[in-house]
Amino acid sequence: MKTYLTAILLVLSYVWNSTAQTNCSSYYPLKKGTTFQLTLYDEKDKNTGTINYVVKEATQNSATMSYEMHSDKDKLITSSEYKIKCSDDGVSIDFNSLAAPGMMEQYKDMEVDISGTDLMLPNTLSPGTSLPDANMLMTIKMKPITMKMTVDVFNRKVEGRESVTTPAGTFDCIVISWNHESKMGIKISGSAKQWLAENIGMVKQENYNKKGKMTGGSILTAFNQ
Repeated sequence: MKTYLTAILLVLSYVWNSTAQTNCSSYYPLKKGTTFQLTLYDEKDKNTGTINYVVKEATQNSATMSYEMHSDKDKLITSSEYKIKCSDDGVSIDFNSLAAPGMMEQYKDMEVDISGTDLMLPNTLSPGTSLPDANMLMTIKMKPITMKMTVDVFNRKVEGRESVTTPAGTFDCIVISWNHESKMGIKISGSAKQWLAENIGMVKQENYNKKGKMTGGSILTAFNQ
């Protein structure tokens, strides 16, 4: 469950810039074939792995993101993909992206039903702006047992602007924060803060437990368009 919470929203990342340019998002103008890497770290700033992304497909209305998660020893842990869609004033990211990397693999031989509300990211992100909540409900049926998992993302808001330097460069970022809560037998809650740069996407993220102590995060370490 800890790994699950650490990975919440790490995959809510990037949109696209296909051959036919779209104005769908001002934050993520990517095109098919674009690659980028997030390096993960724990509460002691120790490298715990990487997630490598590729814009697999891109059109004017949607994009497919694929990713591979590797351990700090560069061992492949899991791979998957998710959808991003153009909305009226920005983008909506498939609620399936709220599932941590590898989550679905362990239930592949079971009957699984997933529903939820997509994560919206408007084009206008100014300090003080509140953003819509998102959620996911996963029902897993293993006769005679039915299990349910929920993920709720709420209190999303724009905190301000900051300059962030990573191995990929120095970026002027908008800062977004949110709370999250997961339930599957037990309830685990926490919060996170994310730094987004126009034309790049996520540059940095920090994760905190319910007491506000940082438990880890990620930074952008490579970007190739």
